[in-house]
Amino acid sequence: MNTTTSEPDGTVPPDSTRRNPVIAQEATTEIPVHLLFRDDDTQPVALRPGVVGRRQGTGEQPRIGRRAAAPRPVAPSLRPAPPVDPDLAERAAQALPGWTGVVAGMFSLAGIGMVLWGAGAVPGGVTKLLGLTSHPFYGIGIGLWCLLALGVILALFAFGGLGRGRVGYAWVLMLFGDYRGSVRRTGLVWVSPLVLRCRVDVRLRHWRSDPMPAVDADGTALRVVVLVVWRVKDTARAALGVEDHEGYLSEQVEAAMARVLSQLPADAFHEDAPTLRNAEAVGDALTRMLSAECAPVGIEVFSAQPTGIEYAPEVAAAMQRRRIAAIDAKHRDSVLASVVDAVDDTVNRLTARGLVELDDCERKTLVKDLTVAFCTGRSGAVEGT
Repeated sequence: MNTTTSEPDGTVPPDSTRRNPVIAQEATTEIPVHLLFRDDDTQPVALRPGVVGRRQGTGEQPRIGRRAAAPRPVAPSLRPAPPVDPDLAERAAQALPGWTGVVAGMFSLAGIGMVLWGAGAVPGGVTKLLGLTSHPFYGIGIGLWCLLALGVILALFAFGGLGRGRVGYAWVLMLFGDYRGSVRRTGLVWVSPLVLRCRVDVRLRHWRSDPMPAVDADGTALRVVVLVVWRVKDTARAALGVEDHEGYLSEQVEAAMARVLSQLPADAFHEDAPTLRNAEAVGDALTRMLSAECAPVGIEVFSAQPTGIEYAPEVAAAMQRRRIAAIDAKHRDSVLASVVDAVDDTVNRLTARGLVELDDCERKTLVKDLTVAFCTGRSGAVEGT
């Protein structure tokens, strides 16, 4: 037996009929066993290439040749999130229970009344109604005016800071353009009336998109409807980090959907491969991507699921015909496979039990007749159902 030699380009020399390239550029070919026992006039056989992987440190351990990589499910790479201001984060603002403002305002009004009564500015009918003694009125001096002004300011400050905190909402407080904190308390709350309040909805909400255009991996036009469940987690970033956090969410949904749907075909008509019909995998990929994009603006995305993936109206009819043709072809293949199995089993049983003795011509005729009979019977059964 001659040994094989390696060629630089992995081709067989024209003047030799016994030399097949086995090693070329650290790649080997799989040698069938029958090549080891062939005659001299046997023509060279094309060998299927295989790859040898070197073991770390030795380079002696081969591995099986490469195979076609199966398509992987949707797993989009996450791009780095946009940078945010590290100082812009939600923190609790200074807020007091509402009863403190009510009590302070009542004391301020009582002080104003006492000053007016002591100065004799209260009408006599009011003093008699309240059971108080009347004092003569000699005018209000500058000192009393200052006390009255201070009492009015305190009353306005006390009552002006009262607010009603509602369940599911929070206040973002701003003072002269500076973020002063957020208030998530409910009920009657008092905060400084000098701050600007911005109410933010922090409830768990869902957003259903309108049919949005997209394309799959084959470039086929689609119409997709997405349902997103989300809430505002960081009120400071949602109110101050972006102009409109709801608009930002809708734009990111459209962008993430286009990136995810472009990685897989909508349908695999003639093969078993991952498609966009796997709503669970598509929804997981869309949720991960959308969560990473919306986290910098304080939005927490719980789920983003496509509720409908349909072909665009301009290609819907053509794709429907293609889907029906694929289903019909798959049905014919299954029927043909079952018929062939039935014919093979019938012929083997007849010959194994000695019921018939067939030569090649008779065997072919019997196989043909049985195939026609079984196909006719199955076609009639399908049409009857």
